Amino acid sequence: MTSMGRPSDQNLETKEIDLRSMSSSSHGQVPQVYKVAVPPRQNLFKEFQATIKETFFADDPLRPFKDQSISRKFILGIEAIFPILKWGRSYNLKKFRGDLISGLTIASLCIPQDIGYAKLAHLSPQYGLYSSFVPPLIYAVMGSSRDIAIGPVAVVSLLLGTLLSNEFDPIKNAEEYQRLAFTATFFAGITQATLGVLRLGFLIDFLSHAAIVGFMGGAAITISLQQLKGFLGIKTKMFTTKTDIVSVLHSVFHTAHHGWNWETIVIGASFLGFLLVTKYIGKKNRRLFWLPAIAPLISVILSTFFVFITRADKKGVEIVRKIERGINPSSVKDLYLTGENLGKGFKVGIVAGMIALTEASAIGRTFASMKDYQLDGNKEMVALGTMNIVGSMTSCYVATGSFSRSAVNFMAGCQTAVSNIVMSVVVFLTLEFITPLFKYTPNAILSAIIISAVVNLIDYEAAILIWKIDKFDFVACMGAFFGVVFVSVEIGLLIAVCISFAKILLQVTRPRTAILGKIPRTNVYRNIQQYPEASKVPGVLIVRVDSAVYFSNSNYVKERTLRWLTDEEEKVKGDYPTKIQFLIVEMSRESLYFNPKFVIPLTNSRSKTFIFVLLIFYYLLSLVFMMQPLLILIQVASKPSKSYIEVLKREELSLFWQILVQ
Repeated sequence: MTSMGRPSDQNLETKEIDLRSMSSSSHGQVPQVYKVAVPPRQNLFKEFQATIKETFFADDPLRPFKDQSISRKFILGIEAIFPILKWGRSYNLKKFRGDLISGLTIASLCIPQDIGYAKLAHLSPQYGLYSSFVPPLIYAVMGSSRDIAIGPVAVVSLLLGTLLSNEFDPIKNAEEYQRLAFTATFFAGITQATLGVLRLGFLIDFLSHAAIVGFMGGAAITISLQQLKGFLGIKTKMFTTKTDIVSVLHSVFHTAHHGWNWETIVIGASFLGFLLVTKYIGKKNRRLFWLPAIAPLISVILSTFFVFITRADKKGVEIVRKIERGINPSSVKDLYLTGENLGKGFKVGIVAGMIALTEASAIGRTFASMKDYQLDGNKEMVALGTMNIVGSMTSCYVATGSFSRSAVNFMAGCQTAVSNIVMSVVVFLTLEFITPLFKYTPNAILSAIIISAVVNLIDYEAAILIWKIDKFDFVACMGAFFGVVFVSVEIGLLIAVCISFAKILLQVTRPRTAILGKIPRTNVYRNIQQYPEASKVPGVLIVRVDSAVYFSNSNYVKERTLRWLTDEEEKVKGDYPTKIQFLIVEMSRESLYFNPKFVIPLTNSRSKTFIFVLLIFYYLLSLVFMMQPLLILIQVASKPSKSYIEVLKREELSLFWQILVQ
């Protein structure tokens, strides 16, 4: 018989519950009685409101506005949108000194990289410089990270170039290609800003770290292979436009006898060696961090001067030839806002925006944790989205946080985002006065700079660690890696996303379970496989379910728990000292102490089925009413003295309902 009734007013204050245990009944001890207060009844609307708040506003962004005057709220709102107005009040000359040094340092690194990355995206060199002028200024005003250096990056440039080339030929349809690049940048910014405004940044976390490691490593190899054309001086127009390793290597060796230029190879190999050596020195000696940062600019200056005085361009060495002079022209009229190209730009923009956002978020979190300050992820998304929207209207393509430049910025001693402003000023001066000097810069040196920059993206140490920790994560890592290297960038990205979602579904539908044992001389219970010293309690089987129970995994949890019980019963036939009398199912995330929530006799399979139906019912209620996970104690004695189910309150956890079975 089961009874569920509305508690009386007296019961709302306190309720006496008799806690019975196997030990007390077996030793004839008097049962202990505890008084448990029943929590007040909650309004359904308030429960729903609290759920929404915890889901989308866990950081409580409106707390600073509480109990403030209207004028003060207005000021706080402006500061929330433009953080520079908040930290700018405490800015001083000492901070500017650090920002000036770091800004000049990253500017010397970004100028040659930007020219190379623009060619990687199949755009004219000046568009790379444009993307390091306007977006960093916008981010400095709206961003909350002190260390991120904004500009084009290799992976996004490759991705953008690959996806856009599928729509238009960058040589035959240069104007349409360029307009589609600006349109994709616009929608990349819209995507990023929308995720920030709607506070949906958690969506980027669905792309697992293992998949990102594999994707970045594969992209690094693909980028390096793409640079072989400029590095070897191959001029033929028959060079493949595909990115997979088989097609690229076939084109490279097919042109070996008549397409390679030995002068170009000498220039590229010499300066690539120089760049790698300086990078190694900077890694070994942190005080020389500026050496690998300034090495690309030194390489550009020396190689340009060498080609100019020897006129190597007349001997087959390919050069940049021309970079447009002046700051960013308006590109508002170039955006595709109607027609079929609107859909193409939207599709490419979403993919490029998500990858750019993932990279920037990872970089921002890394340096924020190193300097111990809080980074607002949603504000970051709005800032990144706004700068790309404005950038798309000022002849820029997708910009984001660069790891190499951000690392240099960090080691150079940056204090605030003013370092991005300093970098933008240097790029502005370069666009106005220095771009004609890049006319004789060889393409081989740009290829060498890109190759040296993407080498660090191949994180083999992280792949080894992933293999040691989780083999399924390693499969995701290798799937993304081989997908990029042997097929294409978009296929590799698709594989990375699919495997990440597959892992999430697998963990939800097949949660981990473990048998717990007691740590000697403590009241703590842990996994007996991870803690060999933990010992089982005679007559008791403790099973932990490392996940919430949903409709998708409820049947598996039931079958797995019953299989544990069957395995233990088979051991009883051997030399196992005691039959299993109790089954404890731990479903909370807390450390397990012997504090039962249910005491349930389990005498047959029908009782087992009833128990698990009860558990499923409880967890369905928990999804709606935010109830806490429970610890289940199930008695499996063959002849229990009394049949009952009791729901007990544990410390501050809510007592939602009580079922008594006579």
